[in-house]
Amino acid sequence: MIKTAIIGGRGNELPDYLTDVKELTLDTPFGKAGPVIYSGKFNGMEVYHIPRHGADQAITPAKINYRANLYALKQLDCSYILSTSTCGSLQEEICPGECIILDQFIDMTKQQVSGIHEELAPGERYVSLAEPFSEELRDHLIESAIVQGITIHTKGIVISIDGFRSSSRAESNLYRKWGADVINMTTAPEVILANELNIPYAALTLCIGYDSWRTGEAMQAEQIKAIVAENRDKINRLLIYTLQKIGQPS
Repeated sequence: MIKTAIIGGRGNELPDYLTDVKELTLDTPFGKAGPVIYSGKFNGMEVYHIPRHGADQAITPAKINYRANLYALKQLDCSYILSTSTCGSLQEEICPGECIILDQFIDMTKQQVSGIHEELAPGERYVSLAEPFSEELRDHLIESAIVQGITIHTKGIVISIDGFRSSSRAESNLYRKWGADVINMTTAPEVILANELNIPYAALTLCIGYDSWRTGEAMQAEQIKAIVAENRDKINRLLIYTLQKIGQPS
């Protein structure tokens, strides 16, 4: 049976698209996953939902136990992972309130959280990350947007930095020169770990404002909350359609 996981970011903490929801506590070699994993049903398919920052957004990016979360999904035999997050825009044409389906990443985090296999079973286990995001899942998300008339960016390079802080204007301008489209704090290392564990992974991110390269555009907390709230239904619709596609017989 296909099992799918959703790692929910800001605005996507609760699995209200699922039925028969239960809370799981799962221990891994890297500690407890979560703080909670929700288990539920969607159209007969088993779906697991991890609120990345906790139900109350209390867990900052630097405090997330990425290895435990991803390893738990491997223990649960998940076939796919869909991830949602928020991001800052590094390009004029990516506007607040728009969604991006990521296709590449640049990892500027300094957390040493990769190397699951090396820690559990030492040995040479090379992982190619040339194409880090699942094309199958990306296609489903793109189709989901087209069918529902939702405007999205079908490609995007995300640069992940350590949080919880913004980039400086000098950093932001450097990332733009590198060709990055958006910036966040969580896609790396998640996508790296998913590839290490051989679980197809796709990431849908919501732009909540322009990064610091754009003068006079500092993102304010209340504005961010409003953008997240306004787009919550849109994110859920994209996810729900994608879950339906995953659950269809091949």
